[in-house]
Amino acid sequence: MRPTLRDKVRRAEEGGGLERRERQHREGKMTARERVELLLDEGTFEELDQLVEHRCLDFGMAEQKIPGDGVVSGYGRIDGRLVYVFAQDFTVFGGSLSETNAQKICKIMDLAVEMGAPVIGLNDSGGARIQEGVASLAGYADIFLRNVLASGVVPQLSAIMGPCAGGAVYSPAITDFNIMVKDTSYMFVTGPDVIRTVTHEEVTKEELGGAMTHNVKSGVAQFAVEDDRACLALIRELFSFMPSNNLEEAPRRSTDDPPDREAPELDELVPPDPMKPYDIKQLIAAVVDEGRFLEVHEHFAQNLVVGFARFGGRSVGIVGNQPAQLAGCLDIDASVKGARFVRFCDAFNIPLVTFEDVPGFLPGTAQEYGGIIRHGAKLLYAFAEATVPKITVITRKAYGGAYCVMASKHLRTDLNYAWPSAEIAVMGPEGAVGVLYRRELQAAADPAAVRAKRVAEFRERFANPYVATARGFVDAVIEPRQTRAKITAGLEMARIKRSHNPPKKHGSIPL
Repeated sequence: MRPTLRDKVRRAEEGGGLERRERQHREGKMTARERVELLLDEGTFEELDQLVEHRCLDFGMAEQKIPGDGVVSGYGRIDGRLVYVFAQDFTVFGGSLSETNAQKICKIMDLAVEMGAPVIGLNDSGGARIQEGVASLAGYADIFLRNVLASGVVPQLSAIMGPCAGGAVYSPAITDFNIMVKDTSYMFVTGPDVIRTVTHEEVTKEELGGAMTHNVKSGVAQFAVEDDRACLALIRELFSFMPSNNLEEAPRRSTDDPPDREAPELDELVPPDPMKPYDIKQLIAAVVDEGRFLEVHEHFAQNLVVGFARFGGRSVGIVGNQPAQLAGCLDIDASVKGARFVRFCDAFNIPLVTFEDVPGFLPGTAQEYGGIIRHGAKLLYAFAEATVPKITVITRKAYGGAYCVMASKHLRTDLNYAWPSAEIAVMGPEGAVGVLYRRELQAAADPAAVRAKRVAEFRERFANPYVATARGFVDAVIEPRQTRAKITAGLEMARIKRSHNPPKKHGSIPL
């Protein structure tokens, strides 16, 4: 008897069957359909290619056909806004990628670009389907191509909610943000068994490619969450800060937070002793709408803080040196982290607000041998290339080349403010005095007294915001409590900004 449409739909919805669905639950994971339904607004999911089946006839696969073939794909809405989504179904052939499976994913990616809507991928797959050989590998390449073509056109968000290994890792790597679920997800190119055979290293899956490994060490993932529900909730919140495509602006949220609200606690934030740290996140929380800051890459390169917030209901990307970590120095990881975030914001019309307190680039042979020159130039390139509204506030130190890199006026930043505590100079007073007065210090009967005198003179003459202000490199020196009002007004002023780079195919960023 020929199966009816209802039979086929039911078979597709069952996936790999009750036992495998229950196994997912025992492992602390939701099924693909449960994830999609929870991610999207209730009742908005429209599934595409629900009845697609694989075409493989080898290795007994001809008798193992399940409608949907291991991936649930379609479109729906988040807060009423159109999104395209695919969710790999681990209950069907381990979520492995087949030729038809890849075609389903490619179809919705093509639709997303044509319609100007984001793509969200929920990854939970054992990798390429071995039985299909090169056809499955070709499917990965087809997806990678679309990731690249969609980059900077529509946001691409990836959630790693199970295994993601081998060639499969390169699609999430190209997307804009990666969210990993603790304890149930992992990513690596080669697994522990291969590593043990080739390099004789002993490592577990979690140590090699777990959520915290990629959030803390490699920087491959930007977020780590506790479970599937937290992951899907985070995707919804993250999406709220960004537009649907590169021709739109992020949606504006209503707020009761006054745009000219003062934050008197900021007047005491920066310690009188320039060697003492403070937490830049206290500044961010004090000035953004309702104190809400969604930090990105929280666990990686913590000497630089990046993330999303709002001023006057409008989304902004925030970049700030963190004096509480490495004194806020820029290093290789921080430079790459910042450059990636700045370029995302610029691609999707999200203004940039920079809080600067940077004593320089981290010194040392490890940094020099690792290419701090090249990697530091990435952040410089990103800020210089960005045409979105840009506002910088210098809170304390702005020394040397790092001053230039952190969205200085010279990189086409629209408004540059400084607090009275700002020190803008080639280097700090102690270092400068050691260079400028080296002979005098060597000849002095009391070098400490001479040094203290010269440091005070240097600080009075150069280590302040007024020399830069006199030259127009800083637009105004403001009281710390006025920071929110100045930024909000500046963003409103720059909202209609129209800035363009010279015509070109693309620049040559120092990769």
